[in-house]
Amino acid sequence: MKQLITLTAAAVLAFSGAGAAWAQKTTSDGIAEYRQLLADGNPAELFEVKGEELWKQKRGPKNASLESCDLGKGPGVVKGAWVELPRYFADTGRVQDVESRLLTCMERLQGFNPAEVAKTPFGKGEMANVTALATYISGQSKGLRFNLPQGHELERKMYAMGVKAFYFRGGPMDFSCASCHGEEGKRIRLQDLPVLYKNPGDGLGMAAWPAYRVSNGQMWGMQQRLSDCFRLQRFPNSNFASDVTIALQTYMGVNSKGAVVITPALKR
Repeated sequence: MKQLITLTAAAVLAFSGAGAAWAQKTTSDGIAEYRQLLADGNPAELFEVKGEELWKQKRGPKNASLESCDLGKGPGVVKGAWVELPRYFADTGRVQDVESRLLTCMERLQGFNPAEVAKTPFGKGEMANVTALATYISGQSKGLRFNLPQGHELERKMYAMGVKAFYFRGGPMDFSCASCHGEEGKRIRLQDLPVLYKNPGDGLGMAAWPAYRVSNGQMWGMQQRLSDCFRLQRFPNSNFASDVTIALQTYMGVNSKGAVVITPALKR
């Protein structure tokens, strides 16, 4: 009997120790381990490869490639472009993000109708190709640091619009972007939310998109990420490449100055 009591006590102590060790592991630690396990086979790499093929492939009514597309660093230069977008483009007179800029190049170089592409649902047809292209372009800046330009008046105006959009409260839930991303220590679906009114750090916020969403098996660009944020806030759906989506990207991108890009990333 004495031996049984001793063994039982030892088992209780061992269980208690394991419980204490488990308690020290946070939800964030668990999610980080989960992502690490999947990282070696990140499906985003397949979209990146597809994007590179699309960049070089002759397509559209004009049977041309996108290899002379100017993403802000000169015709055909891809490396380093992502960390400086959105930015002002003199040929359109607009501040553009990577996806709206791709529509411009697809129209001018390949003959696609940008309005028709913009109306296509995410993940379908040419919209899926835009996401793959954005994934390839962002991947060419992996490991680089954000450095969005603010030298042009319209770039500064777009940033100011982004500030207003980030803090604007509305809809039936009286939500704003800041409701989720304006305070330390907030979580949603057991996942920590980055604080985006300041520099969130390496690989967070803008530095983590485009990303592959394991939960629905899709590759998401920043336009889709923002569209879903508006949906969650119960706001009207934002038009693809609308000024408000580019303004929010400008705001987050400028705030992320110096943050290291990890795209294409992996999300839950």
